[in-house]
Amino acid sequence: MEFQEVVKNRYSCKKYDGRQVDQSKLDAILEAGRLAPTAKNTQEQRVYVIRSEEALAKVDRATPCRYGASTVLAVAYDSKEVFTYPGGRYDSGAEDATIVATHLMLAAADAGVDSCWVNFFDPDVLARDLGLPDHERIVMLLDLGYAAEGTGPLPNHGSRKPIADTVTYI
Repeated sequence: MEFQEVVKNRYSCKKYDGRQVDQSKLDAILEAGRLAPTAKNTQEQRVYVIRSEEALAKVDRATPCRYGASTVLAVAYDSKEVFTYPGGRYDSGAEDATIVATHLMLAAADAGVDSCWVNFFDPDVLARDLGLPDHERIVMLLDLGYAAEGTGPLPNHGSRKPIADTVTYI
């Protein structure tokens, strides 16, 4: 699929049919995340593939937003491996994990796999429940699967502000 078509047609799927994501497609999605850029190439991202009944139940306790997805990716970063910016107030962890997550989401769309970016959960509680190391921080969840019949983008999906409202040349 052409890149512009991927970004135009991708939407947040809110109902999945429960089918497992094909392993070859999942591998391609994960590879796209692995190739994402990170500050100073620190590659501090950690992607957890959640597929087991037990782990999915933990996700379900953390958020009502799994929508029946067969696979959930928890995108985190290792806080011990981040690049700290001048001034020491900010580091690259959350932004690098977000770049990785965006690559995962767009690769899923390109592979014909539906997704939903989820931030409606307590990341500390979910990290503890999943048994992640204390120094890793979950940034977001990415539901993956195949849309249930009749599911599609929200009616306003194609509605966008004019570019002049969001871009300023200085």
